[in-house]
Amino acid sequence: MIDWQRPILAMAMLVALVGCVPQAGVEPAAPIAPIAVWGSTATIEIAPVLLAARDLYPAGAAVGNGGIPNLIGEGKPADIATHAETQALRYSVAHPEIRIILTVTEGRYRIIARRSAGIERIADLKGKRIATLATTSAGYFLARMLATEGLSFADITPVRISPLEGIGPALEWHEVDAVAIWEPHGGNAARVLGDDVVIFSGDGVYRELFNLNSTAANLADPAKRRRIIEFVRAVITASARIRRDPAPAQALVAATAGFGPVDVAGAWPTLSFPAALPADLLDELVAEEQWLATQDKRTPRSREALSRLIDPSIYRDALAMGPIAP
Repeated sequence: MIDWQRPILAMAMLVALVGCVPQAGVEPAAPIAPIAVWGSTATIEIAPVLLAARDLYPAGAAVGNGGIPNLIGEGKPADIATHAETQALRYSVAHPEIRIILTVTEGRYRIIARRSAGIERIADLKGKRIATLATTSAGYFLARMLATEGLSFADITPVRISPLEGIGPALEWHEVDAVAIWEPHGGNAARVLGDDVVIFSGDGVYRELFNLNSTAANLADPAKRRRIIEFVRAVITASARIRRDPAPAQALVAATAGFGPVDVAGAWPTLSFPAALPADLLDELVAEEQWLATQDKRTPRSREALSRLIDPSIYRDALAMGPIAP
């Protein structure tokens, strides 16, 4: 070692040692703890949540198959849970402590219909048998689409098919005339029909808002809040990665949900992954609340009441931690 380098090396070692000594009166931050995450693992929309749990949350996380019920004492307890906005609205009537904290995914829905059933336009759905889940976002989407032609559920025969993998065969075997459901089941039904398919896009009418949800109590608990902020930040990072290169997330969600790679790839263009809180989120909740209240024969909640279901503070705190890593 050259003589002039010795003082520099000694100083560098001293600085490093000083940096390792805890400052008086400053408690080191406790390691981040595991987090309880539940969501519908049979959906493609959950891809950013799965990627965040596997690769990005500091303590690691497993995503159980569930949703908002896990937040309100049904099943194993959750710190956060996924679900479309429809279910947040439904469950929050009895449980107003539910909070929407992030929109993970937006899903564009479509009506897939059989042209040979005499269907060329939305009005032709009158009197037809349509496979959907009436109490979900798919049912709300169908109602909104029918309303564009002055129709309602009273003008069709809704058919519930379970499991959802049976929707394509039901359309193929003429058990139903059309389907209104999320992907990849809608796309699979379209492929079954081939040249006999007619597709009605819901663009500009409705989009699913697939959210992360929690409760006011969870967000008020300092330890849980820290975990939730860290996980939301992980989801934001995962979404940025997905927008850049979707292949890892596609493989992960296919393996988790049991979908084929072709199913996932075909559905991917119908999804976007904003990991944010859309400016029109409250507007969508207000409009959907009117439909749900009519279904449930109750008075719709006010815009002010619905605004309390959205807590933007977690998203703000996650962003305030600094730039999102690529």
